[in-house]
Amino acid sequence: MNEVVGRDDLLLLTLDTLRYDVAVELAAAGRLPNLAARLPGGVWEKRHAPGSFTYASHQAMFAGFLPTPAAPGPHPRLFASRFAGSETTAGRTFVFDTPDLVSALAERGYRTVCVGGVGFFNQQGALGSVLPGLFQESHWEPEFSVASPTSFEAQVARAEEVVAALPAEQRLFLFLNASALHQPNWFHLPGATREAGDSLATHAAALEYIDRHIGRLFAAMSARRRCFAVVCSDHGTTYGDDGYTGHRLGHEAVWTVPYSHFFLEPSA
Repeated sequence: MNEVVGRDDLLLLTLDTLRYDVAVELAAAGRLPNLAARLPGGVWEKRHAPGSFTYASHQAMFAGFLPTPAAPGPHPRLFASRFAGSETTAGRTFVFDTPDLVSALAERGYRTVCVGGVGFFNQQGALGSVLPGLFQESHWEPEFSVASPTSFEAQVARAEEVVAALPAEQRLFLFLNASALHQPNWFHLPGATREAGDSLATHAAALEYIDRHIGRLFAAMSARRRCFAVVCSDHGTTYGDDGYTGHRLGHEAVWTVPYSHFFLEPSA
């Protein structure tokens, strides 16, 4: 990562609330053609989330604690704030002296941009301003929110505008929090109703919706130079599993998340 940082653009895409089992099932069934084409081997990596809900998980991720491989460790991290005694900081880790990766990349000359999604990024109050406040530039509109059936395509359009406005030599760290999977997501499944509510099937339909538009995001991020992309969930959620609904709780469906990282090669 010490070679990547400073050379390539960087993308962190969190598919907010995405369950591991749903992501794996859809990729195996050929229902995520655009995402699966980028995943190494066409499969998701099984990892454990650093938090059980958006705010906690993103605070950890921005400090360098991306989801942890779901196998005994220790597992060297890609990014880490300098911390005495860290067992997951290795020679290949990009180590920084600021409290978060965002400000560290800004110090290295990156333009840091947040395209928010769920309420913790809406900048409409003190709590909703903490995470976007880490960035030099933050965007949020009602069209990006969990209530919008066209949230992801609107977010991608904003990301395209951000990339197009940058000077060619300017390195970019783009963070995008995709809100489409978060409840409510029933409107992504044809025939579903508000009264019937969300389900695993509507969750899956929301992921398919993201897949239909994600190629535009990948194309924008690789339009100027190679981009290193991290695509993952911040936590899962429950739909009646063992009697649980939602997240911010200690269930396997919440703690287990899909993860991948890969390079997006520049377009010809």
